[in-house]
Amino acid sequence: MNQHIIFSDEVLVNGYKTALTLSTDGILRWHDTNNVLHSLSIEEQFLGVSNAGQHVIVKSFVKEDGFCFGSCLVRKTFVFEPFSPHSLRILFDNIQSYIHSLGRPKRLFIFVNPFGGKKSASKVFANDVRPILEDANIEYTLQETKYQLHAKEVSHTLDLTNYDGIICVSGDGILVEVVNGLLEREDWQAALKMPIGVIPAGTGNGMIKSLLDSVGQPCTAAYAMLAAVRGHKRSLDVATIWQGETRFFSVLMLAWGLIADIDIESEKYRWMGSARMDIYGLQRALKLRKYNGCISFVPAPGFEDVGEPISLGVVESMEPLKAPQHSYQGPKVDFPSSCWRKLNGPFIGVWLQNVPWGSETAKAAPNAKFDDGYLDLILMRECPKLALLSLMSEMSNGNYVRSPHVLYIKVKAVILEPGSRTSDSTKGGIIDSDGEVLARGKGTYKCHLKSLMVYDKMQILVDRGLATLFTPI
Repeated sequence: MNQHIIFSDEVLVNGYKTALTLSTDGILRWHDTNNVLHSLSIEEQFLGVSNAGQHVIVKSFVKEDGFCFGSCLVRKTFVFEPFSPHSLRILFDNIQSYIHSLGRPKRLFIFVNPFGGKKSASKVFANDVRPILEDANIEYTLQETKYQLHAKEVSHTLDLTNYDGIICVSGDGILVEVVNGLLEREDWQAALKMPIGVIPAGTGNGMIKSLLDSVGQPCTAAYAMLAAVRGHKRSLDVATIWQGETRFFSVLMLAWGLIADIDIESEKYRWMGSARMDIYGLQRALKLRKYNGCISFVPAPGFEDVGEPISLGVVESMEPLKAPQHSYQGPKVDFPSSCWRKLNGPFIGVWLQNVPWGSETAKAAPNAKFDDGYLDLILMRECPKLALLSLMSEMSNGNYVRSPHVLYIKVKAVILEPGSRTSDSTKGGIIDSDGEVLARGKGTYKCHLKSLMVYDKMQILVDRGLATLFTPI
């Protein structure tokens, strides 16, 4: 279908005279010296536009085959020189008007975590983020995080009326802090409409990997930043984890057993870089632990026959949160006791996922959705060591969930009752959520440290589409 032409005139492009058109679909078209047609999409490829003298200067992101696998995003500048001031003004005004119509962010608040992962966030901001912000003419306020929960504190009091979005140059940890801070505000309902973007600069990067991989894009700072510049948004489920009056809001995952042990205990080998997970994972698989315990859950449709029916008494303790009056009160608990099922241990590991990727290298829950109102439960009770090693090698593509040793279902609510190791009743396990330790049992790694919760029964309930993210499309 032909689009209506809103600008057509001769201009100079790199000193070559050619006809330039702009159509109502936001596409600029011209021919080069070899009569090859070129085009630029304002929505897909433009970062920003400016004019200087007789020139209209377009800053863009275009795909080019390079040294990376597939196509790389490359920042490029195109200079168009109309032959009259009137033509220049018409071209510039039409491009600017189209950009404004897209609803892109104009002002961003940016967290940079200089301590996370490989401590590369400051470099990522300087090399990858700031140049794109400048090209896109986006104003920003920069905040380096100084200590754990700093981003949560800032998000709790930030004047959101000054910004169109929040960007986290970090791993998943700062995103989690921001969501927790927003949910504890008096204006939490309005605050959660603020879109949050993540630029990969941490160890895990599971959230941005999930977002970019969902549209076939590589997990790079350039693609992540382009998603924020374009301003597309999507909702995200948030899980509330509580124990008594203590609560934590999770956006990524919760793990107990094998995965949590690898994630947290491998910190002692941080000097190895990302290889620490693989090496310590091998060690844990060869010296496999099992944990006593029980998990109760409300299954999603299609999984009602998994596990055993539960007695009413176990569910009665799942009560609404005692939250500050004006902050988010937590999800509604309105499941009849007949909905609940349970599975008894021992367990090798229990994993709850909100999005497909737990990290850049682990596709933990290939069927997970961002806003379906369910968590994906991955559970393992028995598995021979050789089979387990094979499964761990298939986490990179998610195929491990097809194994008969893995139970993979969707759930709406969970009650986790962790127990001791089967080999030593004096030692417990670690419960990890979004990369942070929620609880440490007796005899575990750094068990002397204080954690948010105790190693005892926890309740998890998911609220559909609570938060807002910048998304590629």
